[in-house]
Amino acid sequence: MVHFRPRCKSYDGFMKRAIVLAVLLAATLPPLPNAVAATSQPETAQPLPDQKAELRERLFQHLAAATTESDGRALEDEIWRFWLDLAPSPEVRKLVDQAMERRQSFDLTAAEALLDRAVEQAPDYAEAWNQRAFIRFLRENDEGAEQDILRALELEPKHFGALSGLFHVLSRRGRTAAANAALIEAVRIHPWLKERTMLPPDPNAERPPIKGTEQDL
Repeated sequence: MVHFRPRCKSYDGFMKRAIVLAVLLAATLPPLPNAVAATSQPETAQPLPDQKAELRERLFQHLAAATTESDGRALEDEIWRFWLDLAPSPEVRKLVDQAMERRQSFDLTAAEALLDRAVEQAPDYAEAWNQRAFIRFLRENDEGAEQDILRALELEPKHFGALSGLFHVLSRRGRTAAANAALIEAVRIHPWLKERTMLPPDPNAERPPIKGTEQDL
């Protein structure tokens, strides 16, 4: 279930990813405009909506073009950070951050209550819905998790985390065909998605090629 949520990283890990991302963005596709080249900015320097849209598109372009798993994983982390940073206010972001902390402490009741407040205050913030979906899945509320995932996908159609989450939710509900369709779409967006190896061996199904591991390259 890793793709319901971003992974916690150390400061050293963050710096390593920042260096990798800078190389990727500079080398494999045309460079980002100066206005949106930085993937993290001071809290007082929020990019304009059109700049966010351009950054989002460029990140997904690089993700689709990633040729190694480490490159794909670095870009995945940057996209998670981008999604979290779309919180419309510091208060909403704090609610989501606190909910993730409570989840890590296995206090799922408190985590869901915090996310209830987040989606109420920011109904157009996709990551709040995705995070609550994960909590609801962990609490075996599959119907609620599915509803939250579908809302997250309305707001962010390329949310590979929500799509892979939908795969897990629908699989557990016995809706195998719909689950596989969600996973196929997730892998189209993120070819290095960890769940890519869970695609069913159906030669007649239209699906993206499964990427290997770096040891296979």
